[in-house]
Amino acid sequence: MALFNITHERYYNNSVNFTGDGTTKTFTITTAALDPIPAAKADIDIYVNGKEVSVGNYAYNNSSGVVTFSGNTNNTDILESDGAPKNGLIITVIQINAEDKLGSYQFITLKDIINNFMVSYVGEEKIIPKVKRSNVLFFAQRAIQELSYDTFKSEKSQEIEVPTDLQMKLPHDYVNYVKLSWCDDGGIERILYPAIKTSNPTPLLQDDSYKYLFDSDGYLLTATPSETWKKFEKQDFSEEAKNDFYTETNNTFQVLFGQRFGSSPEHMNSNGLFFIDNVRGKIFFSSHVSERIITLKYISDGVATAEEKLVHKFAEEAMYKSIAHAILATRQNTPEYLVARFKRERFAATRQAKLRLSNLKAEELTQTLRAKSKWIKH
Repeated sequence: MALFNITHERYYNNSVNFTGDGTTKTFTITTAALDPIPAAKADIDIYVNGKEVSVGNYAYNNSSGVVTFSGNTNNTDILESDGAPKNGLIITVIQINAEDKLGSYQFITLKDIINNFMVSYVGEEKIIPKVKRSNVLFFAQRAIQELSYDTFKSEKSQEIEVPTDLQMKLPHDYVNYVKLSWCDDGGIERILYPAIKTSNPTPLLQDDSYKYLFDSDGYLLTATPSETWKKFEKQDFSEEAKNDFYTETNNTFQVLFGQRFGSSPEHMNSNGLFFIDNVRGKIFFSSHVSERIITLKYISDGVATAEEKLVHKFAEEAMYKSIAHAILATRQNTPEYLVARFKRERFAATRQAKLRLSNLKAEELTQTLRAKSKWIKH
């Protein structure tokens, strides 16, 4: 029987597993499994078949370490009607590492947002009389995605050493890049710029008459890698080549020093170049950065893992307004004035969240403005 791996362990320390039989509702945590035994219900998370169980579906006795499942209203796919985990499913009790929760109070979970929305917006004499919880979950995840792109601080980063083949795989949750740079000996990030005049096209195979070749199913035959990439990869970006301008002897270029106008600034750097092949899911680098430490800063959509499904409390209201607007806008026979009202409220709440999350401090802003007579450099 396969054991499901819990991949979103943000605050987790230890875990213990049980197997459900469809009738047993109580499970005892011993010191042999978790030492010390969790002191409170808030110190554990429970998963069945890899899915988190709602806290209302179980109780925890901290003195005896007994977990008791109760009547099921939320997790019908993994629990029986009386709350017992279904036969053959793995129950995973995970102990939360309290020390790692420091600073987490500034966030609210997606589960709490959905619960709060159902209480505040859904029901008799409410804005939304009736809606399925699964619909609210869908629109909540869409709201996180949209807010992640330009409101939340959703920038993530990866650091690797560039291999000799000058290629880096894109992260699984990659949406767009923010910055690529390599780290020098002083820990300073040297920015890389995109090579917009090259790419890695798909090469087609041809015969001696330059006709395309096809396989037995009639599909074009292709090769890898492309000639464009092989030529780009072989460019000599050594220190000697970069210093040719200063060391050449006939002064052909020296006489133009400081007098060459019309150059493209994005190409006037010696840090290195890159281009992204979104189809193959790779980043290709110039030989400047071979075996250097590269940092990729990129944007995710905020829902790639459960760890990311945390919303800063500054943006909590924007989540509620976004969910409400999405539900009303997709529901038949909703008055247009109501849709327009929540569209305005969503926009205002998102703008307010962006201002709050910008984290402007008067003292820091004042210090920056003291340099207002200087040229702005970026």
